[in-house]
This record gives sequence, C-alpha cells and structure tokens, in this order.
Amino acid sequence: MEYMFQTGFLGTRAPLFMDEFLMVVALLPFFIGLSIWFAIHKYYGLHRFFQTFLFLITLIILVYFEYGIHIGGGFSHYMKDSSIDADLAFYFLIFHIIIASITLIMWSFIMKFAIEDRKRRALPGLYSNSHRKSGKRVAFMILLTSLTAIGLYWILFIA
Repeated sequence: MEYMFQTGFLGTRAPLFMDEFLMVVALLPFFIGLSIWFAIHKYYGLHRFFQTFLFLITLIILVYFEYGIHIGGGFSHYMKDSSIDADLAFYFLIFHIIIASITLIMWSFIMKFAIEDRKRRALPGLYSNSHRKSGKRVAFMILLTSLTAIGLYWILFIA
C-alpha cells in the first residue's frame, strides 16, 4: 500500500490517495445527476444499478480514504503545511464529517426503502413521489458533502 502515499497527480502537496479520493468525491454529484436523469426518463433498471454502484463505490472509497488518513499520520499531519488556521480547519472538518455522516445515513435509508418498496411493487408507483422527494434531499446533501470535501482538500493541500 506504499503507492497510496506517492505524490498525487493534481500537482498539490496531496498524496495519491487524496487525489484519487478528491476525483471520486468531486464527480459524485454529476454521476448522481446522471442517475436521476435515468429515473426521470423511466430507465428504472439503469437508475437502480447506477445508484447501487455509486453507493458501493462511495463506501469503498470512504474506507480507502480512512485507511490512508490513519496510516498517513492523521489530520494534524496533513494540516502542518497549510497556511489556514488549524482551529478553523478543524471546525470545518467537523462540519464536513457531520454533513457526510448525515448524507451517508440518509442515502442508506433511501436505498433500503427503495429495495423494500420495489419488492412490494410500490416503486415505481405508490411511493414514487416520496422517493423522489427523498432523492432530491439526498442529492443536495451529496452536493454539500462534495463541496465541503473539496474545501478540506484546498485547506490541507493548496492553501
């Protein structure tokens, strides 16, 4: 796993694993948008597959990220070269963790309910409006998570 800590490809102080993580997180809202487009145009099978795929990729990249952070020395290690105040950066990190945790919980619940509702033949159908509203909230939270992750990357490796 030494390759994780090689110089990243974005030309910043970040190690490779952080650049890879950033690319996935930055592209996630666009992929979510594509998945929503599938649902709007009644490609429910593609929507279901893509949502499951994105959810699993998100979980995998999150484990990869956590492993890299802990093995690499933690937040304070990466913060040492930043010009941003450490306390401010720490509060921003806490804010990001809260947003990301809520997002992951919401997304997992919407996935769980969608699977159950589909088995009951209520999706698409009876619960479509509820699913749509929940999906919009989760999509917005994914966007917030992505933006705060990009902000953290900037704090840690650019500023």
